[in-house]
Amino acid sequence: MFTTRPEIRGTFGVVASTHWLASGAAMAVLERGGNAFDAAAAAGFVLQVVEPHLNGPLGEVPILSWNAERGIAQSICGQGTAPAAATIEAFRNDGYDIIPGSGLVAATVPGSFDAWMSLLLEHGTWRLRDVLEFAIGYAQNGHPLVPRIADTIGTMRELFETHWPTSAAVYLPHGVAPKAGKLFRNPALAGFYRRLIEEAEAVGSNRDAQIERARRIWSQGFVAEAIDRFSRKSRLMDGAGKCRGGFITGEDMARWRARVEKPLCLDHHGWTVLKCGPWSQGPVMLQTLAMLDGDDLGSLDPNGPEFIHLVVEALKLSLADREAWYADPDFFDVPIAALLSRDYAAERRALIGESASFEQRPGSPAGRAPLLPARPDLARASVAGLAGTGEPTMAKAMSGDRAELETASDGTTRGDTCHVDVIDRWGNMVAATPSGGWFQSSPVIPELGVCLGVRGQMFWLDPTVPCALAPGKRPRTTLTPSMALKDGVPALAFGTPGGDQQDQWSTLFFLRHVHHGLNLQEAIDAPSCHTDHATSSFWPRHAKPGTLTVERRFPTATIEALERKGHQVEVGDDWSEGRLCACAVEPDGDQRILKAGANPRGMQGYAVGR
Repeated sequence: MFTTRPEIRGTFGVVASTHWLASGAAMAVLERGGNAFDAAAAAGFVLQVVEPHLNGPLGEVPILSWNAERGIAQSICGQGTAPAAATIEAFRNDGYDIIPGSGLVAATVPGSFDAWMSLLLEHGTWRLRDVLEFAIGYAQNGHPLVPRIADTIGTMRELFETHWPTSAAVYLPHGVAPKAGKLFRNPALAGFYRRLIEEAEAVGSNRDAQIERARRIWSQGFVAEAIDRFSRKSRLMDGAGKCRGGFITGEDMARWRARVEKPLCLDHHGWTVLKCGPWSQGPVMLQTLAMLDGDDLGSLDPNGPEFIHLVVEALKLSLADREAWYADPDFFDVPIAALLSRDYAAERRALIGESASFEQRPGSPAGRAPLLPARPDLARASVAGLAGTGEPTMAKAMSGDRAELETASDGTTRGDTCHVDVIDRWGNMVAATPSGGWFQSSPVIPELGVCLGVRGQMFWLDPTVPCALAPGKRPRTTLTPSMALKDGVPALAFGTPGGDQQDQWSTLFFLRHVHHGLNLQEAIDAPSCHTDHATSSFWPRHAKPGTLTVERRFPTATIEALERKGHQVEVGDDWSEGRLCACAVEPDGDQRILKAGANPRGMQGYAVGR
């Protein structure tokens, strides 16, 4: 099968990420004796600098890890919660009927930093200074700006100059928009991290004490103080056209810490797939695999209409359950055992017919009635979308990299995310999907050089639904890294940016790898697709029932057959669906081969290894 690149193979270590500089940094850590946890953290901080349109220090990250020495898998929840003052009543009183996708009001507690610190403290070996040196170097000395960042800054220029002057100071230095390919610097961010290190090291030479001290500085020191001050005193434009401050305070920062949890898992044809809990959309993939467990997928053409139809229709059912049932389990009794049960999967599988479905069909796990937002306008919006009218004040939902990177002039964006996978020579594994805090989401905090994330837009202002806004609650995020064991042995770490598409692309990748024997790069390069059938997780929360966006590289016969099945097929560019990364372990006698692949779409992601 044609691939754009070879599958990377080696025995020492492998890395795959959405930016070559992050991949290079992680590999440098491995070469210098660090383990996969040190390397993933270093790559995560580099991604904050070199992909600031996709993530930032004040964003969030879910992390899946496998510690080979201890034989344990963990899920680290780096998704911060809603501030104490962020209530449904507070939004309603300010005239909001939906939480906007940009500004300060949608900010949740930043979770990324503490999640990386949790990983380093429990599993890593490197000091904080050494882990951060790569990111600080790129922030201080510059990194070549990828074209999409320059384009996004251009889109945001008027908003920056007119309403967000602190962002203009960073991204329009001396009033000039930076050019693609030229070095871009963020000295404020470099200074922010240098100060953090210096204050952390004041506690003494003990590595663990320094990391714990850094966590306290972040949540209770100058970082929290800067966030509190900016949020309270600023009155800046948001995506709803309102000028106001944020809800987040220093007290919110002080109350929050990343949580280590046991991953959810599901067995599928000799593989055990690990995902984050229902505060993410991770169970979507598990539910889909459970529905397809009895099908002879290997007999179907991986690029044929029967395979694509079957997978997409299963995903529609899983995504409908996501909207009705997934939420922070601290606030809502998510029937996760029932959702992942074989009996429920069989019940849901029976709903898949020969024609494309146009209905949102959440199920009734454990006999409970599904709960969906009271949004009659969604049906009208869905019809309008099919009729070709654009989405107001938001860049039209687009496929693949375009869904990642398309931004409206008011800062509204959907799906901006990164990914990194690492496996080291000892068999330790990490899969992480950093996101949030992208520079188009909210204005820059001057002392830090970066901005808050707006993951709060995923809450509903409807108190009757699982994902209703509540103080201290985690929004049901779209972020969803993946890990899998083969016959009980850790074998695969993978994931992709893409908002609501993440588990769609990841599921197709996994099924083609497992059932059709495609290697990592072949499965990544294969033509892909997604549906916008379900309600979007991002403002303004539209849906386009029955739609299916496919890459033009699919056979014409496949596209025509899908149309005959009733799918509203939209044909995208040849290379427009997904930004997958993957690393794997393959036994070879008493040795093992490490493998990696990365997505060519967007010309940014790279896999490295030796």
